[in-house]
Amino acid sequence: MSTSFRGAQERVRTVAVIDIGTSAIRMAIAEIQPEGSIRTLESLTQAVHLGTDAFISGELSRTTIEECVSVLRSYRSKLDEYRITRQEDIRIVATSAVREALNRITFIDRIFVATGLSVETLEEAEVHRIIFRSVQPLLKERASLFKSESVVVEVGGGNTELLTLVQGNVSYTHGFRLGSLRLQQLVSTYRVSRNKVRHVLEGEIHSHLEPFHEQFKSHTGANMVAMGGDIRFAVQEIENVSLTDDKLIELSVSKLTKFIEYIFSRSEEQLVSEFHLTYQEAETVGPALLVNLQFASLLEVPKIYVCNMNLRDGLLRDMSEGGLWTDDFQKQIIRATWELAHRYHVDEDHARNVAELCRQLFRQLRKEHGLDDRFETLLYVAAALHEAGAFINVSSMHKHSMYLIMNSTLFGLTADDLLLVGLVARYHRRSMPKTTHQPYASMDRSRRVVVSKLAAILRIALALDASRNQRIRQIECSRVRNRIVISVATAEDLSIEQIALRRNQGFFETIFGLDVFLRSQMKPTISERTMF
Repeated sequence: MSTSFRGAQERVRTVAVIDIGTSAIRMAIAEIQPEGSIRTLESLTQAVHLGTDAFISGELSRTTIEECVSVLRSYRSKLDEYRITRQEDIRIVATSAVREALNRITFIDRIFVATGLSVETLEEAEVHRIIFRSVQPLLKERASLFKSESVVVEVGGGNTELLTLVQGNVSYTHGFRLGSLRLQQLVSTYRVSRNKVRHVLEGEIHSHLEPFHEQFKSHTGANMVAMGGDIRFAVQEIENVSLTDDKLIELSVSKLTKFIEYIFSRSEEQLVSEFHLTYQEAETVGPALLVNLQFASLLEVPKIYVCNMNLRDGLLRDMSEGGLWTDDFQKQIIRATWELAHRYHVDEDHARNVAELCRQLFRQLRKEHGLDDRFETLLYVAAALHEAGAFINVSSMHKHSMYLIMNSTLFGLTADDLLLVGLVARYHRRSMPKTTHQPYASMDRSRRVVVSKLAAILRIALALDASRNQRIRQIECSRVRNRIVISVATAEDLSIEQIALRRNQGFFETIFGLDVFLRSQMKPTISERTMF
């Protein structure tokens, strides 16, 4: 075997993703090629009853937990067969059923003790991010879809996720507690007679979607892209086609309507026999398809584009890119940030300049702060929204900003991300963090340090735009012994900014142990010469 061939072989990475869903635990094993392409080697599915427990009693029973342990032990053996042992080559996620369970920590700990596998509970924001990553390449393949508005709908067992994309950019996301298993449990719990099942389900779906009726009207005529196992099953049966990962299949709404009528005319036993479904699939396929049909009706679309991608595909793509926040993904976060800033009537000229100055400071002080690139984006978001609290009241604005950020939805940011951003915005002025401040005091040390570093940088950026006229847009930072020197080439008199810097630099000096000095690269004033 040649050295070059052996080297190429060594660069092929075998990985696995496991999705712990409401009704099944699914695993995909794949090879990630050196150039980033993905080849699936094996897929496994085992039915479980997580949703049945979580959505009715609110807790996962011991029987269900041990059922999951058994499945994951068998998957662990399969991973060993493929010699997938490194933690970075395995990602295990749990969705709505585990997320909502009151004893989810007990479940996660039990899985780790029994199998050595670490389970990550996915928040809705992370689910939306993965859905976006899954569907965006397919939309790009169709210029007519990518350049217009598309509404992406994924009906799962527990939730229905919705993303609105305008020219490939995320403009809105929402998670509805409207999954096929929840709907089936509603019918089962109240013992709805067979001839009334569809009517009851349609009423329940309508009650969830009615509050968004006006919003849906504004998207009338948008393209609808559907994801999920049930809609894939429907298009395969109706159109007699095989779905591929790189194509969207068109499904007529009128054909879907007739197919749903047929599904509800059959018993679960008949569906199992005719379509080779499991009994649980036969119970939930009708509710899932009704949800898709109701979205199509609200959007007034004649056809649905069905996507073969799923959560595991998005997770594999994430792993192929090292789990990093791509430039495109960060642009989506920033775009959503400015939409939120506009909603709260932020002084956009000032906020944009401060955010850009934060970006420059973060990049030029990389050796001093030692943070990875995603924190640059979080700092940018905090800078953009640091005055959002004025929407409530100028008094205690920094505290109101924290509240609004923590209780907002920003595409791509988890609750932990929003907490960090909110705290950075909260400490853009007034006192530094204290042990009496919640939720800062309840964070672990590493997160507290990140908040302090980013807030200290934000205060320096705010001093640089103290005049609020954006006359300082470009800066150069250098370190001279125990001092950070910030040089400005576009302004001669920096008196206002220097006074603001004296007021704001204390936090930075405390965290980094460095003085900060601001000077003009133009002809210095007497005060500047004296200070330097």
